[in-house]
Amino acid sequence: MGVHAELPLHYTLTAPALPTAPRLCRDFVRAVLAASGLDQLADTAAMCTSELVTNVHRHGKGDVRLATTIERARVRVTVHDDGPALPSPRRAASDETNGRGLFLVTALSDVVGMTIDEPSEGTGKAVWFELNVPPESAA
Repeated sequence: MGVHAELPLHYTLTAPALPTAPRLCRDFVRAVLAASGLDQLADTAAMCTSELVTNVHRHGKGDVRLATTIERARVRVTVHDDGPALPSPRRAASDETNGRGLFLVTALSDVVGMTIDEPSEGTGKAVWFELNVPPESAA
């Protein structure tokens, strides 16, 4: 990795649930990975982030809270909002322009998951994906 820092590295961003949130979060994740010497993961992570944040904008509740964690072997991006309902992938018809985001994130990521907040944390949820760091970058 290009940055000689003690791992894991944690980066967070809070964005209002506005139409600009997907672009803001996508650019943030891309910049964090580029600054960490993980350019080869930046485009995939940015696209997956944009899809998850778009879901929050359309179906979630409250601000978007984004967390990016960089470890030696993986990168995890978590998107959290205050909506209590977990997203569910649906099969989009061939003529629909929406409805493929979670399928895309699942296809591009190494691991995808989602959790509902514990009662002490609030009423929201977190949806996350992980990308494996290529061995040559993990040195």
